[in-house]
Amino acid sequence: MTVAMRISLVGTGAIAEQHLKALASIEDVQVLSIVGKDQMQAQALANRYGILRKHDQMSDALGRHDIDAVILCTPTPMHAAQALECLEAGKHVLVEIPLADTLADARAVVSCQQRTGLVAMCAHTRRFNPGHRWVHERIGQGAFTLRHLNARTSFLRRSNMNSQGQTRDWVDHLLWHHAAHTVDLFQYQTGEQVCSAHVVQGPIHVELGIALDMAVQLQTPSGAICSLSLSFNNRGPHGSNFRYIGDGETYLVRYDDLTDGDGNGIQLPRALPDGIAAQDREFVAAIREQREPLASVASVMPCYLLLDDLEQQLKAAR
Repeated sequence: MTVAMRISLVGTGAIAEQHLKALASIEDVQVLSIVGKDQMQAQALANRYGILRKHDQMSDALGRHDIDAVILCTPTPMHAAQALECLEAGKHVLVEIPLADTLADARAVVSCQQRTGLVAMCAHTRRFNPGHRWVHERIGQGAFTLRHLNARTSFLRRSNMNSQGQTRDWVDHLLWHHAAHTVDLFQYQTGEQVCSAHVVQGPIHVELGIALDMAVQLQTPSGAICSLSLSFNNRGPHGSNFRYIGDGETYLVRYDDLTDGDGNGIQLPRALPDGIAAQDREFVAAIREQREPLASVASVMPCYLLLDDLEQQLKAAR
């Protein structure tokens, strides 16, 4: 009989609920506690998912002997420090993307994981979305050669609000958060590390202190290129779209959906779970099998090395 995996979830926002839905579909997994500074929101989530305990401090959850692992769904600036705290407390950890918002902090998490030997994984969910996985398999089989990944990430974030219209006490970032998805995905799909990278950004927003528009160009040694546009100024359909262009074949992926270049749906295997469910299953399986997970903190480091390089370009251009 498999012993239940006992998890504490930190955070009460929209992404936290997506993880709770995913974990509810995994056999022999129990979410024993939820941590959130908004106690009303934490209680509402606990009631919906039958979670018996809630804490307002992560340290309360980490001090419990009946918690095996932690999933962090907290603001970006807290990710690295909280991941280190979890590992030092002897808990496996899954960190929402991005792993950190500086290269030094990302390296510190990797170093701590290597020292403790615990499972530490970052939620680079694009590796797990069914459409991207389908393309990855075709590339691995030699059935598709990626020539150009054209990606667009667009939101309307001209004030400090989250996707649910709630006020944030921290500022999101196009480079260290939203570009991280595509930078990692491009290198994962090509199996190469980028050898040439360029970035430009629009004006810095007076109140938020960040650029609301950005464009990134990447190239691998084999010649594959990525064109990424990002905006917090977009009024219209929000989210991320990926166009995979090959030698005569084109595929469009939007989260868990896949079509050909003409917009015709491509049937995916019914057994494939959605991206977050597949990702959380991998986290649990890696712990049980005592192995490195796909999207381990070590395996995503090339993404953060490249993000740091792009950030240095932006600083030099000011």
